[in-house]
Order: sequence, then C-alpha cells, then structure tokens
Amino acid sequence: MTLNKPHLVRSLGLIGAISVNVGNTIGTGVFLKARIMTCNVGDPLLVIGAWVLGGLLALAGALTYSELAAMIPKAGGEYVFLREAYGRAWGFIYGWTIFFVARTGAEAALAIGGAIFINVLTGGALEGIYFSIHVFGHPIPFGKLQLVAVASIALMTLLNCASVSFGGGTASALTAIKISILLALGGAAFFFGHGDWSHFASSGAAGLCEAVSPSSRGGLAGFGAAMLGALWAYDGWNNLTPLSGEVKNPHRNLPLAFIVGMFIVAGLYIFVNSAYFYVLPPVQIANVPLTSSVATAVASSFLGSSAGKLIALALLVSSLGALHSSILSNSRVPFAMAQDGLFFRKLAAVSPRTRVPLNAVVAQGAWASVLALSGSYDVLTDYVIFASWLLYGLTAATVFVFRRRIPDSERAYRAWGYPAVPALFLLVTAWLLVNTLITSPGSSLTGLGLMAMGIPFYWYWSRTNSTKSTR
Repeated sequence: MTLNKPHLVRSLGLIGAISVNVGNTIGTGVFLKARIMTCNVGDPLLVIGAWVLGGLLALAGALTYSELAAMIPKAGGEYVFLREAYGRAWGFIYGWTIFFVARTGAEAALAIGGAIFINVLTGGALEGIYFSIHVFGHPIPFGKLQLVAVASIALMTLLNCASVSFGGGTASALTAIKISILLALGGAAFFFGHGDWSHFASSGAAGLCEAVSPSSRGGLAGFGAAMLGALWAYDGWNNLTPLSGEVKNPHRNLPLAFIVGMFIVAGLYIFVNSAYFYVLPPVQIANVPLTSSVATAVASSFLGSSAGKLIALALLVSSLGALHSSILSNSRVPFAMAQDGLFFRKLAAVSPRTRVPLNAVVAQGAWASVLALSGSYDVLTDYVIFASWLLYGLTAATVFVFRRRIPDSERAYRAWGYPAVPALFLLVTAWLLVNTLITSPGSSLTGLGLMAMGIPFYWYWSRTNSTKSTR
C-alpha cells in the first residue's frame, strides 16, 4: 500500500490572509514617494489624486483577481490562471519572471534597504567592506551591509519554514505594527505638526527636485510618472494569490482579503500623504534631498533631531514585514511549477511536519540572497516593472477567457462591476505600458528580454518532464 504524499493544508485564516496582502503591499513607498510625485505634478491635490487613482486601479485589479482566486483556489495563483487560460508556456513565463527577478529582486532590495536602515540606527556601524569581486568589470562589494541583508533573508526564510498558520500569525503581528506606525505618523503630523491647509493650494513646481528628469515633470507625462510612483507603492496588492491553496474557506476569505486589504492600504496612503502636505508646503517637499525622505522631514518638524532614527526604525519594520510576507507567498509559485514538471523537481516536496514547501521556500531565499550580494537587484527590478504589469494585464484578462470558455463553472464570487471594472483595469494598464514604453524604451525592452530568457528553460523542462508531473 502506498501512502499519500504530504500536501498543503488550508490553515490560513481571514485575518492572516488580509495581513499577508497588506504586509506585502506596504513597503517603503509611502515614506519615500511623496517627493518625486510632487516634482512630477507640482500640485498637492494632483499628488493625492494619483494616490486615489492608483488605489482604485489596484482595487479594480483586486476585484478581478478575487473572482479568479475564488474560482481556482490553488497554490501558485497567477501561474495557474495563466496556465489554464493560455497554456503552460505562459504560466511558465510568469513563474520564471517572478522567481528569476521580479519577486526575488524585490526581496533583495527590501533586505538591503533594511540593512541600510539598521546602519542609520547604529550610527554607521555597518559601513565598510571586507572585499570586492569584479565580474565583467562590475565591482561587487561584500561587507557588513551585505552580510546583514543576507542574514535578514535567511531569518525570514527560516520563519516561513514553519507552518503557514505560524507564518500568517507572524504576518499579522508585523502588519499590525506597520499600521500602527503609519497611523501614529499621520496622527502626530496633524496634531503636532503646526501645519496649514493652505499648503494644498500652493505649488511645488519651483522645487529643486533632485535627480527628477525634466521629461517627467508636468502635463500628462508627469501625471503618468506620478501614477507609476503610486503604483510602485501599491505593488503587492495581488501577492496573496499564490497562497490560495492554503487559505481557509477560500471562496469567502480570498475576495474579502483582497478587497478589505486594498481599502486598508489606500486609506493609510491617502491619510499619511495628506498629513505630509498639511505640515510642509509642496515646494519644501520637492526640496527634500535625495538622501532623506519626506517622512523624515515631516517628523522633524515636531520631533526634532530624533526624527531621522525613528523614521529609519519605521522603514526597517516596514521592509522586514514586506520581506516576510513576500517570501511566504511567492515561494508557492516555484512549488506549483515544480508540481507541473516545469521547474526543479525537488521544489515540489512538502514537509510532512509543517505542510510547507520547504525546498521552494529555501530556494527562493537562496536566489534572493544571490541578488542581494550581486548589487544588481535595483537595476533588475527597474527593468522588470514593464514585464510585471504586462503579466498583471494578461492575468486580469483571463476573467474574460474563463467567462467565455466555462460560463457555467461555479463562481463563489463574481467580479463587481464586470465587465466594466476588469476592462477599466486593462485599459489603464495598457496606457501605463504604452507610457512606460515611450518614456523608458530601453528598460521596457530589457524587461521583455528577461522574460524571454525563460523560453529555452521552458523548452527543456516541458520536454524532460512532460510525463512526470506530480499533479
């Protein structure tokens, strides 16, 4: 008699699911993006408008994804949707992009960012390097900063090797701290910042705007750039999806987690950015140096010299929380690919004790560590923004494919406003893609090239393991 292999279990409750999505979304953008967005559009009301529209766009995506996740609540999320709608090749390209650079690169950036914030808190204790390696003429330093970054990835990877319910509990605790920090920052700014509502009627167009391209200031191009800044901060709104196979009562809890999570994030972003403009006039926000942040400048108005370290602590907590949630959720993508025979076979293994895909979790952490050490994560993630939004659009479009192909399939949740809301999401996504292609053709095409690099690997795995899927 053969025993059943260990499999994933549905042990992540609604609060944990909401926390994963909120924790994955809130990173450093809400602390850092106000300056460049002010430079993009000049007008505080337009900045707030960009945050509102970015939130509505992410909500439209979340409403669309809710139908897909509730209908196909399986590990891997978008990978599964694309595989079922367009075929295995498109599912693989998504998974390849996520594992190779999009999510692991973001995790590397979060880890390095966390190390930088620790360095600020310790008065520069992590400065200096042990040695440098030159690869193709590119120096790759290794010092205390890189060591702490890799250690933080290792710690979060270790935490996610425990059961998914433990991971959800950890995400809930870290997310609660994040929300408290943002509420405290915004509330303190309004109560102690000695601000003025007239700031919302003034302009930041005359600000210094260090390192902001003139081509991304003013007009439709400027607003498009501000929208991209907001969407960068909202990125992660869909990151619960790969955990769909481990959420309790997925037909109810997945849509609720997506929708409630987006309202929480958007509300916090609009509240905190409104507090920034209440305390500081827009020209002063535009004058904030590249080496500082608007959050620090605002906090300094009522906290004095201690503001820098307090904001660094807030950024550290936010970075580590996002890193934890990202490793928890996105490790399920290579796991699902391996189950289909489209990735390394051992990544399909599930721990009989914790019911977690340990090999996939560790592999993702290891590759994120390599990217953190390489120093190329920022460049790679900049390149892949275009490719990521292309894949988001293709995923959202599957709701139309499934409505047409399997109209009678059970749908516990139907996308609110269908077909208008999904179509609006696709139209705005198309506009953002065209705008990015025009304004940043080099990075956009490079992102497509990074996606295309997965094609030979798909060819290899699809032929080697065509009859060996574990599904």
